Amino acid sequence: MASDSRKWLRMRLALIMGVFLVLFVALLSRAFQLQVLSGEELQKLARRQHTATLPLHPERGIIYDRNGEKLAVSVLADSVCADPGRITDPARASRRIASLLNLKREEVYKKISEPKSFCWLARKIPPQQAALVEAAGIEGVFLIKEPKRFYPNGQLAAHLIGFAGFDAEGLEGIEKRYDGYLKGTPEKLIWARDAKGKKLFLHVEPNKNHKADEGANLVLTIDSRIQYLVETHLKEAVQSKEAKGGIAIVMDPKTGEILAMANEKGFNPNNIKGLTPDAWRNRAITDSVDPGSTFKPFLVAAALEEGIIRESDSFYCENGYYKIGSRVIREAARKRHGYLSVREILKYSSNIGTAKIAEKLGREKYYSYIKNFGFGAKTGIGLYGEAAGVLRPVKQWSPVDTAAISFGQGISVTPLQLICAMSAIANDGLLMKPSVVRAITDKNNNPVEIYQPEALRQVISPATARRVTSMLTQVVEAKDGTGKNAHIVDVSVAGKTGTAQKFDFTRGAYSSENVRTSFIGFFPAADPQVVILVILDEPQHDKWGGVAAAPVFRDISEQILNRFKTGIREVPAVQPAAVRLQMAAAERMLTGEDSSDEEDDPSLMPDFRGMTIRETLKLARSKSIEPEISGSGWAVRQSPAPGSVIGKKRICKITFEIKN
Repeated sequence: MASDSRKWLRMRLALIMGVFLVLFVALLSRAFQLQVLSGEELQKLARRQHTATLPLHPERGIIYDRNGEKLAVSVLADSVCADPGRITDPARASRRIASLLNLKREEVYKKISEPKSFCWLARKIPPQQAALVEAAGIEGVFLIKEPKRFYPNGQLAAHLIGFAGFDAEGLEGIEKRYDGYLKGTPEKLIWARDAKGKKLFLHVEPNKNHKADEGANLVLTIDSRIQYLVETHLKEAVQSKEAKGGIAIVMDPKTGEILAMANEKGFNPNNIKGLTPDAWRNRAITDSVDPGSTFKPFLVAAALEEGIIRESDSFYCENGYYKIGSRVIREAARKRHGYLSVREILKYSSNIGTAKIAEKLGREKYYSYIKNFGFGAKTGIGLYGEAAGVLRPVKQWSPVDTAAISFGQGISVTPLQLICAMSAIANDGLLMKPSVVRAITDKNNNPVEIYQPEALRQVISPATARRVTSMLTQVVEAKDGTGKNAHIVDVSVAGKTGTAQKFDFTRGAYSSENVRTSFIGFFPAADPQVVILVILDEPQHDKWGGVAAAPVFRDISEQILNRFKTGIREVPAVQPAAVRLQMAAAERMLTGEDSSDEEDDPSLMPDFRGMTIRETLKLARSKSIEPEISGSGWAVRQSPAPGSVIGKKRICKITFEIKN
């Protein structure tokens, strides 16, 4: 009996040991599975449960003008985010948050009720709202500093610069085109939490895939002072003529650099809420328009280059009535001309005269020169949305088409194409590639890449370019020239007026009421340094280029000459065209030095108008003048007036304003 008890006890112990062994093996297997086979997956799950990750967008690079003035910067702004896991009463929290941030309670409640570790509630809010959120101390709601794009000068050059979105991504203009350079490398904001959701620690994890070329600064070719006065005069003209809009471009013909590019009506990139894409479209590069009579110089240049005509050749202009096939060509304003020389054809802007020159040149050769001047193709400026214009294949041209294109109908060009082509005439026949960026620098403004001017091709010979320039000078300088309102005292100007009827697509014909008026010219004619194009869209008053657009050209030109000391002057002979951009000049540009200042009479008060505060202080110090400054932006008024004798106190009151 005792032996049976012991035997039964041993069996029971063996059974227990067996069970323990099975359990041990099972636990060991489970541990192996958890720690080895599923370890990585479980660790990820644990990290998701106990840590939260928030991507942080770094500051975008600064955009400067050619003089070192900041056109686009990044400033820190508060954004509101939430950790729903830490919000114990979503209904109450959503009411408080909605009232503080002026949001809809239902939308806030939906965000903070979802089972996730992070959500945005409001991005880049005003400091006043941020202070209210911080004072409220709502559990699970945080303030985080984010870089916000800011444009110090409001709408200045807005269509060219464009703007960036909330996530530090360029959306339009320069901001979009050079987004890869301007945007920095994103970082990660990581915090750990315990089982109750309490935040334990916070740190920033840099991106391991950093690219050395990211987060750079841009130096544009734009001169913000010239841009300001161009926008000011363009806006005044659009308002006074009750025009639908306007475009103006200023270009250096020798380098292809764009000094100013303005669209009216403008917009403020700091506040694009409620605007449509049409408001920020850069029409200077996206819109194709009939050039009208501003297209005539390119025909004359082609015919001269081919030896088809001479300046003194005469063409009978049919007393204002010339029939080609079934179409009758008339002169603008129903003028009646008899015989006109080639010079007079440009001077009086004769449609019939240019039609006859085109007939003599022939459509194939004419088409070839139109292409060589850059029409019918993108300029290569490298901005998104650039149009190529409309140039139909020459095989489709009828005799009527050839005549119409000679005076700028039946062909569409962009304003940028037009000023590039005129710059080729100003540059001894050498067509330059237009540019809006001078250099890319690193965060310390050390040059990373400096863009050199790029010559595309020699369209016409220097001799032909000078001959055309001489004729275009008569358009402005002659008392009966169509461009006489563009005349500048003591500076010779070469230019051409244009009044283009707009095509009415509903009627399928050119409108007799709606027109675009324009003037394009350059100065000084002997050594062209600046080319300016002005276009007014559908002016309701003074519907002629010589009356509406030419005065705008003159006003802009006079201020460039008188205010900014650019060194523009008359010279006795035309200098050879060349492509020049010395490294020393580039370094001066990057450091903000200006080598163009000229000596003034030290006893007279200098002209501060149009200058920035920094430029004003620099000039005032050099003249031992004590400036009394009010406002910000550009100098618009000063007392004593420019040119007056500096008083004993040597004080000048200067008022600055920002263009909005």
